[in-house]
Amino acid sequence: MSKKKAETNNFKTYTKWLWRLFLGGIAIVVFLFFLASVGAFGPLPTFEELENPENNLASEVISVDSKTIGTYAVENRTPVKFKDLPPVLVQALIATEDVRFYQHSGIDFYGTIRAFAKLGQDGGASTVTQQLAKLLFHGEGSKSLPMRLLQKIKEWVIAVRLERQYTKEEIIAMYFNKQDFLFRAVGIRSASRIYFSKEPKDLKIEEAAVIVAMLKNPRQFNPNREVSKAKSLQRRNVVLKQMERHGDITPKMKDSLQNLPLKIDFSPEDTADGMATYFREYVRKYLGKWIKEHPKEDGTLYDLHRDGLKIYTTIDSRMQQYAEEAMKEHMANLQRVFDLQQKKNKTAPFYDLTNKEIAGNMAAARKRSNRYRRMKKSGYSEEAILKSFDTKTKMKIFSWKDGGTDIDTIMTPNDSIRYYKQFLQTGLLSVEPITGHVKAWVGGINYKHFQYDHVKQGKRQVGSTFKPFVYATAINQLRMSPCDSLPNTKWTIPKGKYGLTEDWTPENANLEYGGYKTLTDGLANSTNVITAQLIDRTTPNNVVKLAKNLGIESNVPPYPSIALGTVDLSLYEMVGAYNTFASKGMYVKPMMILRIEDKNGMVLSDFTPETKEVLSEESAYTIINLLEGVTKFGSGARLRGGARNYPDDVVTGHPYGFTNPIAGKTGTTQNQSDGWFMGVVPNLTTGVWVGGEDRAVHFPDIARGQGATMALPIWALYMKKLYADKELNISDKEFEKPKDFDLELDCEKLKKEKGEITEPDDFN
Repeated sequence: MSKKKAETNNFKTYTKWLWRLFLGGIAIVVFLFFLASVGAFGPLPTFEELENPENNLASEVISVDSKTIGTYAVENRTPVKFKDLPPVLVQALIATEDVRFYQHSGIDFYGTIRAFAKLGQDGGASTVTQQLAKLLFHGEGSKSLPMRLLQKIKEWVIAVRLERQYTKEEIIAMYFNKQDFLFRAVGIRSASRIYFSKEPKDLKIEEAAVIVAMLKNPRQFNPNREVSKAKSLQRRNVVLKQMERHGDITPKMKDSLQNLPLKIDFSPEDTADGMATYFREYVRKYLGKWIKEHPKEDGTLYDLHRDGLKIYTTIDSRMQQYAEEAMKEHMANLQRVFDLQQKKNKTAPFYDLTNKEIAGNMAAARKRSNRYRRMKKSGYSEEAILKSFDTKTKMKIFSWKDGGTDIDTIMTPNDSIRYYKQFLQTGLLSVEPITGHVKAWVGGINYKHFQYDHVKQGKRQVGSTFKPFVYATAINQLRMSPCDSLPNTKWTIPKGKYGLTEDWTPENANLEYGGYKTLTDGLANSTNVITAQLIDRTTPNNVVKLAKNLGIESNVPPYPSIALGTVDLSLYEMVGAYNTFASKGMYVKPMMILRIEDKNGMVLSDFTPETKEVLSEESAYTIINLLEGVTKFGSGARLRGGARNYPDDVVTGHPYGFTNPIAGKTGTTQNQSDGWFMGVVPNLTTGVWVGGEDRAVHFPDIARGQGATMALPIWALYMKKLYADKELNISDKEFEKPKDFDLELDCEKLKKEKGEITEPDDFN
């Protein structure tokens, strides 16, 4: 055989083997694909799983003005549809991750060949669909090369199935909805809200680029981590460069956007963060009960943290924001003044307690702490537990610095307990009269550190804010008029009457007596002896009966002392009761939830107001008129700039200068432990309470410890903000007078008509 013929035969042999290897390789790949498709390398998703890939969907708490104010979630995910994604976000994704997305069917063969040829130096060839397949069904994969190859094959098979089952737009939406961007930002909607405080549709180009930059590695390119901010900026600029190369933005726009600093508006959505935290916790507890009473059609129960319920509430996010701002503005300053006074207090922050009583107070607080319960459960001895409370440790504590922040410090747990006890607390509840809709709910100064809710959970002595119930009973039962007069003299209810074990003779706070006072004057200045006479005339039982009809659910003992507010009630109860006067005598139970829907928008429950008629419209209007006197020339005159003296170091804005009709009532309890203000305008009733966690934590003087100084300013600051926002339509008009109302409410005019000569009362 010639050399030339031998070379020809060898070439044919080599060619034959090359073709065999090539075709064999293709056959192996096809066979591997076949094996993967029949589940030989592990189960593949079924048709149903592709239609409904398993997601943990967050349940949303939605305000009446359509803002998501919070979520309940295992994964904080609220999916959006493709139409809700801004075009710039989609463009950034395709330009950076998959430029041939609209041309391939799940696998980019050109990109795959390029990746093999260049050994991945120009990036991988994983398409958006493949990345979605990995996210949906088999996670990050194994580190071993054989398993990674097998999982890549599965990924290809799933990607092809996804492309057959869904449109390109649906795949993009699913991809964004499934991504975890860290900091509880699961899915594009959460990421947009948490990193930029806005909905996805409102993202700017540079913001969309930051989010797409995180897709490569959300930790390595995270804009909220100090160690990764520089990399986040660099990666953002790479995304912008890709958008320019792909023709989505011009070179000039690219240069301009790349020169912008990295800027985010980070708004965490943990249970202790964000807006209306105390309200959201109340709703969460309510939904726990609702879920048990409203099972699914198959008998199983809804999962609040996985089933994507939508809870539409009565809260107005704007009013809630104004309420929280007003609270912070006043409480930060009030606390500053309180802390200054404590420097002279040897038992700070307590008053009225012996050292033994303080020790008992601290011991009780220790046993209520998480540290004590955790160590006790772990089997530590009492001695070891108590020793740990005297051991200094690193911790984050709340401070009013910069409007309320956490600061790092080192202190013993015992010191931290005492530190937290010095903080004054507050509650605010705002309700719409006719509907009973709760518009704002502030349960405390900071939910993360103080989780006790002072709107519905807490009950404190109500002081003089209870007096209108006594007056209302007299007007409704005895048909008394605001201009009826009673002697301003001490009044004794003898032992034995109403079950008293001794004589009861209350005194006026200012110890001033003499002459007569009209009901208007008596309520405006919280004259105790006038209220004592009224409850004696009406009887405590009738006052209790009316209080119950006004929505007071707590126990109110039928004793004369309730006239002066010795009973403990919640802010929720008090606002509901006062709201009855504004709603023309109709009690409307405060309402927090409008409806509950499932993830598909099907209504599961609708809620309607619970109402009952308690007072005649005429009686309710008369009480409103009495309460207007409080803000005109009584204890609430500070709202208008009245003559009373208030300490200027507590709040700025004295006087507040309101000129519109306001019905209100201040309340101050013994030793200044509790300060209240209830304020009513025609279409909004708002109550505020301020006090210490312990009743022994209070101001030592009445000037700073009264309701007009502690609580009223929050109401005033809040209402100023509401009136400044014209879209809210908060009324500054007169209260509507009932038809055919002929009772004369101008007492001075009535006296002149009767020819009586009176000297002006002293309202100081």
